[in-house]
Amino acid sequence: MLHRIQLNRKRSAGMGLVEVMVALVIGMFGVLVMMQVLTVTEEQKRTTTSGNDAMNEGVMGLYAMQTDLRMAGYGIADRRLLGCTLTLRAGVVLNRLAPVMINSTNITGKDANTDSLLVLYGNTTGTPQGVNVVASGNIVQTPSAFSVNDWVVVGPASPPSPCVLSLQRVAGVDATNRTVTLTSGAALTSGDALFNLGQSIRAVGYAIRSGNLAMCDFTDTARDCTQASAWVPIANNMVSLRAQYARDTTAPNMDAIADTYDQTAPTTACELIRVPATRLALVARSTQAEKDVVTTAAPVWEGTLDAAGNPAAPIVLTWLSDWQKYRYKVFQTMVPLRNISWMGAVSGC
Repeated sequence: MLHRIQLNRKRSAGMGLVEVMVALVIGMFGVLVMMQVLTVTEEQKRTTTSGNDAMNEGVMGLYAMQTDLRMAGYGIADRRLLGCTLTLRAGVVLNRLAPVMINSTNITGKDANTDSLLVLYGNTTGTPQGVNVVASGNIVQTPSAFSVNDWVVVGPASPPSPCVLSLQRVAGVDATNRTVTLTSGAALTSGDALFNLGQSIRAVGYAIRSGNLAMCDFTDTARDCTQASAWVPIANNMVSLRAQYARDTTAPNMDAIADTYDQTAPTTACELIRVPATRLALVARSTQAEKDVVTTAAPVWEGTLDAAGNPAAPIVLTWLSDWQKYRYKVFQTMVPLRNISWMGAVSGC
């Protein structure tokens, strides 16, 4: 009986040092496991959040470009205008009048190994095909197609070479005498055509600048698009913009169907008419770098595939020293230039 009482007292005395140390070790292992799980979870959360941000930015950037490209060429889709030099205002001259120009010399300061877009279109309820001048004295066929302060371009009956045009504004419309007066006082002659671009003409450039997709409106008198401060970022963490012309190469007469894709700048009116669409890709980058290499090969898009559909030349990202520690998403699409496509197969082109 006494022996049993002594055993019960020993058992009720509590844990010894060995038991406490064992418990501490087990607890420390538990904390380490929880911390490891928390670290992995946070990394996965950061990667997911970063990827979602890149996805949203890429979608919005691509949507903005598509919106302008769908309107490209409205009001200027005519052989008498396309390919000419256009003076928007003093000191601002577009080197080529075209619905869209890839890598136009008007756009400077873009990031290395990226492309740029310059999109031009008008906005008017008038006649986008142009209004003929029927007699000297600025007498036009349909004066109702114009309003005071509309921006217009005079298309000569026989475009000279080189063809140099200027953007002008309507000063007055006389419906009774069927005349249109320009602020420049220019005298129109029979056979000319007056193209109305409306009161909100757009000549907007898109380019990758400092890792962001940025835009600048060349028609905005308050902006000088040759200055970096004039460019407005519209999508962050965009590392590349690539673009190609969809070209109708059917000879001798075009059939209004895209056959090949390239970046060769069209110069003549017929060459521009043979571009019914634009193919482009926008590359978004995750917002935060990973600890390890997560991208072993640069992304590709349709414009870098060979005839067999295999990657021939990836998008160049090596100008970013740590590019492999980021994740990328390529957004690509084909945008029809509907104002050119509506012209169909133009005779003589």
